[in-house]
Amino acid sequence: MPGPRPDPDALLQHIIAEEQQETRGKLKIYLGAAPGVGKTYSMLHDALVERSKGLDVVIGVAESHGRQEINLIIKKFHILPKLSVNYNGKTLLEFDLDAALKRHPGLILIDEMAHTNVPNVRHKKRWQDIKELIDCGIDVYTTLNVQHIESLNNDVYQIIHAPVHETVPDLMLEMADTIELVDLPPEELLERLHDGKIYVPKQAELASEFFFRKGNLIALRELALRIVAQSVRAQVLLYRQNQGIKNIWPTSAKLLVCVGGNIESLRLIRIAKQISSNLKTDWVAVYVDTTFGRTSKQKLATATKQLHLAEQLGAEIRVLTGLNIVKEILAFAREQNVTQIMVAKHIRTRWRDIFMRNLSDEIVRESGEIDVYIMTGSKGQATSETGRKVKFQSEYSIHWHMYVFSISTIAIITWFSFLLSPFIGHNALIMLYMIGITTISLFGGLGPSILGSLFGIISYDFLFLGKPSSFTDFNPESWFVLLSMFGISQIISQLTIIMRRQIKVVRLFTNQTSALYKLSRQLSRTRGIDSLLSIGVDYIGTLFASEVLALLPRNGSLLVQAACNKNATQLSEKEQAIAEWVYKLGQNAGKGTDSLSFSSALYIPLLAAQGVIGVLRIQPLQEDAFSSPENMRLLEACANQIALALEVDNLQEKQKLHISSHQL
Repeated sequence: MPGPRPDPDALLQHIIAEEQQETRGKLKIYLGAAPGVGKTYSMLHDALVERSKGLDVVIGVAESHGRQEINLIIKKFHILPKLSVNYNGKTLLEFDLDAALKRHPGLILIDEMAHTNVPNVRHKKRWQDIKELIDCGIDVYTTLNVQHIESLNNDVYQIIHAPVHETVPDLMLEMADTIELVDLPPEELLERLHDGKIYVPKQAELASEFFFRKGNLIALRELALRIVAQSVRAQVLLYRQNQGIKNIWPTSAKLLVCVGGNIESLRLIRIAKQISSNLKTDWVAVYVDTTFGRTSKQKLATATKQLHLAEQLGAEIRVLTGLNIVKEILAFAREQNVTQIMVAKHIRTRWRDIFMRNLSDEIVRESGEIDVYIMTGSKGQATSETGRKVKFQSEYSIHWHMYVFSISTIAIITWFSFLLSPFIGHNALIMLYMIGITTISLFGGLGPSILGSLFGIISYDFLFLGKPSSFTDFNPESWFVLLSMFGISQIISQLTIIMRRQIKVVRLFTNQTSALYKLSRQLSRTRGIDSLLSIGVDYIGTLFASEVLALLPRNGSLLVQAACNKNATQLSEKEQAIAEWVYKLGQNAGKGTDSLSFSSALYIPLLAAQGVIGVLRIQPLQEDAFSSPENMRLLEACANQIALALEVDNLQEKQKLHISSHQL
């Protein structure tokens, strides 16, 4: 029996990723809960194995901290000379990135990834040196303690009650091909500390009073295990997607909550948060946009707010687009290896269940190996999100002129049929009416097509089959023609609705992809901060019909650096305070958000690998410009493109200055 067929889009992305991987070096991170667990030793030991296979292995940085056994292993490798840097009258030694690039070994060992470099070298942080080595095709082994991971900074502070200033962005962990956990039980680690195998006696005594407490080590160990588990989970997910595997692998629990834009969704989200916290598992909130024209803007706005709430509570949020809610939810769940689904079910009268399919019942029926939690609501609270009519609803509102169009079309066809009736048989005239009904169904929708069917069969029967006194006098042929017209009008109307929805979805994705491509192409051809920002704000202003300002930090405060409207470059004191808040916290604020929502403008941080580098202020000219999740995602993607271009330009300028200073 053939195996599952991979998804073509996922397969294409996998091929592209493999092509990029061929030119990029591999990164292996030795992760530990604390100093002294054996990260450097494990790195050196694995490097010896690689060297025995004939690989060119060199040491860029390896810290022994006075441990003799480490020094003995270090001496077995070629060590790159350090770079001498004069700082405040002292000569300090740092990793020589240019020497490593020139040597271009097969594998380089760089200890202490979170290290901060001395000023006046190319990069501020050692992890940036590592990233450049990887981009140039050099494999890197490095070490990292869990307290230096940026996303865990607040958690670590609550555990050890001390700030950690040297951090590594999570991007580096995502780039890693392998994260290997180097682990020791807290008791053994404390024993090594007391034996002087980690620090010299005076440092060891100080460390045992603050950092090296048993409770601290247990908590940090749990964080390290969690990071490695997340990395393995991502590898499992990537493998499943590449292989097209749809059945669930219960390797770890993952919860999906269905958001419907109704009042019950709020309760569902809060309960999902409690369950995910109790299970210590990830969870995702999903809303399915079926692109129905009758979905009110208010309901869409409500669903967007509910997704924001879920995101604040720690959920990953996703907006899916499709015609069948159940199929979209279950397809996404299987793709993401979701093990549990939460959905609301409303108690309704029995007669309504005959005409309305319940979303929760369908999910249970089709869920297969996925567990489904159903939360019941109050009777009579069902909405169009939780119950759906068996028959499709028209996507577009029908205006009165479409009914006039329907009657006029049938009247014209009847006139032509009357003129042609002496020359062709009555049965052939039915085809003219079928053509008319088809035309009405394509352009008018379901209601006008039904009216046209009734008017057409009455006209045909009265004019060409005699004049019955009532519908009960219709002969079987008349009833057959009437039912045929009804069936054709129904089928064509629904096919037209589906086609229009699909066109709308394709147009949406095409426009988003095209917009991002055009922006990235313009930015890639431009150099200089002012030029990049000018292109970015003009593009966003045109795309979203908004007035856009870009603010960058200058002399300790945020200043307007670019604007699409040159006459509106001044911010009020309140607006300046909002921009400062966004820059400090790296969160969206203003219109359409839950933070400082009284503002008439939307503020978005420009997020780069090194942190927030600026703020965009977007003043929409239309009230509901960013009410849809699609527009917000596109706007944030554009902001990320601008931030990336600014960061690349900044790094290139630093590299030029570094090269110039060496030439002098």
